[in-house]
Parts: sequence; structure tokens; C-alpha cells
Amino acid sequence: MPIPNYSLKQRAWIFIQRFWQPTSACMTCMPGSLANVLSAAHWALALQTGFVTGLLALLLSLTPIGRLYGNRWGNALIVGVLTAFGDAWSHPGNFGFKYAEAIVTGLVSALLVLVGSFAFEDRARRIRAAWAWIVGRR
Repeated sequence: MPIPNYSLKQRAWIFIQRFWQPTSACMTCMPGSLANVLSAAHWALALQTGFVTGLLALLLSLTPIGRLYGNRWGNALIVGVLTAFGDAWSHPGNFGFKYAEAIVTGLVSALLVLVGSFAFEDRARRIRAAWAWIVGRR
């Protein structure tokens, strides 16, 4: 399997996407009240998880595995696994067993990737159609 030939702009986009998806998933899955969303420590852990995931995704784009970024299911799998790894590395879990929180965070991140891939494909055609239906323009 040949190594993908991504441009610098594409690699930057790979990092940015794989940064915000795990950060959002980490903010969602970290236990605690809604007040924790405003906590600097909570944000620091979520940003650290996102940064580690984005960096690993960028490194994988230099390998043949990086070809999976072009497939929505392969992309979701890679991001889910990398997010779980980044979350487990960033902080200890707070759920039942040691890696439960990291696994849940990885699953939520993979779900965000899938939802985003369906919602934003073709210049967000589905979102624009839903908005037109909501406001009554058909």
C-alpha cells in the first residue's frame, strides 16, 4: 500500500479536524457537573487529549494507514482509536475500570467523525436542506 501524498494544507486540516473532535468528545465524556465545562483544568485535559490525537493523526498521515482518512468508516476508526489512546495517556480514568473513560471518549469521538462526515459532505447539503425545510423554503 503506497504512502498517501497529502499537501501541507491537507495535513494541517488533518491535524485541525483530529484536534477538535477528540477535544469535544473529551469535554462531553469527562465526569462531573456542567460547571466542569467552565473549569480550566477540565479544558486543559481536553485540549491535551485533542493535541495528542491530532499529533498522532498527523504522524499516521505519513504512513500507508493515512489512506484510511479518505474513507469515512476508516477515518472514524482511526480517530476513535487515537482518541482513546490520547485520553488514556492524558489522565487516569474516572469510570468503572482503568480505561473505560478513554474507550467511551474514543467511541464518542468516532461518532462525531461519522456525524460530521454525513452532515458536512457536499458543502453541507443535508444541513442546508434541513434549514430550508425548517424555515419553510422548499
